Amino acid sequence: MVYFGGLLALIGVGSLVFRDGDVIGLPASVVGIALIVIGAGVSAFGVVRRRKVRARKIAQGEPVPVGDVIERARALPRLIRAARSGAYGELPKRRMTLWVLAVIYLVSPFDILPDLLPIIGVTDDAGVLVWLLTSVSTAAGLYINHERKQVGQRD
Repeated sequence: MVYFGGLLALIGVGSLVFRDGDVIGLPASVVGIALIVIGAGVSAFGVVRRRKVRARKIAQGEPVPVGDVIERARALPRLIRAARSGAYGELPKRRMTLWVLAVIYLVSPFDILPDLLPIIGVTDDAGVLVWLLTSVSTAAGLYINHERKQVGQRD
């Protein structure tokens, strides 16, 4: 939601800056300002929603991913080593297999929807990439949380 709102706001700014004529019968400035306002609202809703979901997970005792992007990227090799050796059993081998298949799909020249089709051809790659990044980031964040609990238990 946050990124979608940002995209709407960016389109609104683009219509303010680059559009001279009317858009669907309305002045470009009105459409641009409306898109900026809607984008800001959607982004704010997304931020509030994320915070509520996180608070609910913490209240229910569910593990919550921690760490920023850099910390999660650094934890990824440790996560893979621990999962392969069996020291971290919370990451199923099936998920790592899906990660490998997703990377192969992204780099292979064969697609479900050919990239020659404008916009539509890129959507399958974008969807796989978003899933891959989200899945890897969440798993790395949960692993960092696991590491922190292990260190806390040793002290």
